[in-house]
Amino acid sequence: MKETIQSLKGTRDYYPDDMAIRTWMYRTIRNVSELFGYQEYDGPFLEPIELYAAKSGEELVKEQSFIFPDRGGDLITLRPELTPSLARMIAQRQKQLVYPLRWWSFGPFWRYERPQKGRSREFFQWNIDLIGVSTAAGDAELVSLAANFFMKVGFEPNLLKILVNNRRLMDSEFDTIGISIESRPTVLRLVDRQKKMPSSDWEAYALETGLSRYQLDGLKGILSNVELWKKSDEMKKFFEIIESSGVGNWVQYSPSIIRGLDYYTGTVFEAWDNEGEFRSILGGGRYDNLVGDVGGEKLPGVGFAMGDQVITLLLKKFNLIPNNIGNALAKVLITVFDEESMLASNKLSSKLREAGIPTACYPEVTKLSKQFKYGDRLGMLIGVVIGPEEIEKGMVTIKILQTGEQESLKQEEVINRIKKIIFR
Repeated sequence: MKETIQSLKGTRDYYPDDMAIRTWMYRTIRNVSELFGYQEYDGPFLEPIELYAAKSGEELVKEQSFIFPDRGGDLITLRPELTPSLARMIAQRQKQLVYPLRWWSFGPFWRYERPQKGRSREFFQWNIDLIGVSTAAGDAELVSLAANFFMKVGFEPNLLKILVNNRRLMDSEFDTIGISIESRPTVLRLVDRQKKMPSSDWEAYALETGLSRYQLDGLKGILSNVELWKKSDEMKKFFEIIESSGVGNWVQYSPSIIRGLDYYTGTVFEAWDNEGEFRSILGGGRYDNLVGDVGGEKLPGVGFAMGDQVITLLLKKFNLIPNNIGNALAKVLITVFDEESMLASNKLSSKLREAGIPTACYPEVTKLSKQFKYGDRLGMLIGVVIGPEEIEKGMVTIKILQTGEQESLKQEEVINRIKKIIFR
């Protein structure tokens, strides 16, 4: 038997049922984004590696990016994330844009990682950002938007939470235990890894990075203090706005949420399922320096990204994906009785499409039972027969595929009758 060529490791095939889920999610993302007044945009799939080297961190650039030279010898990469591209795009037209910007996008990204449950090397991601606002209200808007998406797809707060922290608050706490500014990036990555490692391994790793025992004990105290947010006026204002937005039961403070990327400067947040079965569903935060770092003037921003894989796994786990999203786009199947009737079948198909009825015409002559079975298996509602007898009498026979009910009617009546059945 001939061996089938396999897809590349870490990539996915989208069969129609899989594509239906992705399309449904895209429509829901669009709906929620536009409800909050955000505009859709996109950037290139290829970028110079310097764009990410500026602020995304060494791990992303050196270990996770697909990097290769172009024919001129310049190093380029398949985009591993979109925020640096967003910053570059804004920097290029900074004086022409109207602020605050509310932009969103949904598209493919690539990271050279070890494929595992909920993570692949090629994935789709929702990116949404509010640019030109530096207030707690801006941070709260993005978190509220995320909560509204979770509500829209059917989650309840008992299934997942959006966990929030603040980099400025953490920096203040780091000052109290003597962690130098130079070592902050290392400590932030250490905090980000706390829940990803056994506690003994994490403590050993912390000491290896240069923390003293006093600093490690102080750091553990910070990370266990769920009331820490009350020390921050910024965080207190944030939670006031969250409560007023009606999503307070979706959001809680967590000192261990820190985000690994270097460009975050203020509020940071991640969504996690309450059972802890999956990795972070979405993550984001405030980045007040990124536009300036890519050549523009300093401009505040806040945003988040959500990959399609973990959220899809959760939706499947809790049976929240609607049953009808995989149905055939065509609702009507025009059968072909014989060669002599084929032109009549195609003509009727065209008339139904002109009337706005999604219609497929069977492409060959075969048994009507086979054609009806084909339509039923794809979720079509109606089968239509226009054979020699119907053509002679100016009639059409329609059949409800699920029940087998049939009726004959004049050809000029068929459009209105079908509309009543499929659009009722």
